[in-house]
Order: sequence, then structure tokens, then C-alpha cells
Amino acid sequence: MNRVRVGVAAVIQRDGKILLIRRKNVHGAGTWSTPGGHLEFQETPEACAVRETREEVGIEIERVRFLAITNDVFTDRARHYITIWMQADYCSGEAGVAAEHEIAEVGWFDWDALPEPLFLPFENFLHQKSYPPEGFRMVTRTS
Repeated sequence: MNRVRVGVAAVIQRDGKILLIRRKNVHGAGTWSTPGGHLEFQETPEACAVRETREEVGIEIERVRFLAITNDVFTDRARHYITIWMQADYCSGEAGVAAEHEIAEVGWFDWDALPEPLFLPFENFLHQKSYPPEGFRMVTRTS
């Protein structure tokens, strides 16, 4: 049975750079995106962003707030996700690979020098294929 899943992505900036992970052994392996993952039963998007960031890259974030939603259809894999994009402020810790089974590498990147290839939901967010489309502009305006 096909069903739509819900993911949460955390856009974290520090010194004008965005924190990205290269995925491995999970959906979208080999692509770059922000920390994030599946929304759990009875979990808020804010709590999911905090949990996934801690689990994947070992840092603490704060002031988590809504940016946008993307509708992400992976036709080649027959998967469909709704991704909730949250912005958060870096709080503490040193970003690194904390979830070795699903993260290959971690880095801080300039907005004009993002690594390739990008995960489809992140591409949709960057290209303002979101609700509202202003989500990406809001995050880059504050860097």
C-alpha cells in the first residue's frame, strides 16, 4: 500500500554557512541535505528537528521555527513525502558524524557553493517549490 510519509528537515546556519549531511544506507543515499528524518507519532516538528539533529550530527539547536513545506514525490522509487522545513539556531557542540549507519559526512557550506548531488526535498526547498515559496528566501535573508 502506498502512503505519504512526513519528514522534518532542520536548516541550521552558523557564520553564514548551512550545515549539510551526505546520506548513506538510507533513502537518498549519496545526496546532500540538512539534518532531519521521520516525524514520530505524537512528536512535534520542533522536537523532531532537535532530536534528529542531535542523533545525526551531535549538536544542540534552539529557537526552532517553521519555514515551509515541500511535496516530494520520488517517482523512480514510488515514494511520496511531505517535508516540514524548520529553521533553528546553532546552540552548542561540534558538528560531526554521530549516526555512522546513515551519515557519510558532515560539513558547513556557503549558500553559493553547495555540494552535489542534492536530495530531492532540499532541491525543492532551494527552488522554492514549497508552501509558502518564501521559505527559502526567509532563511537566506537572515544569514
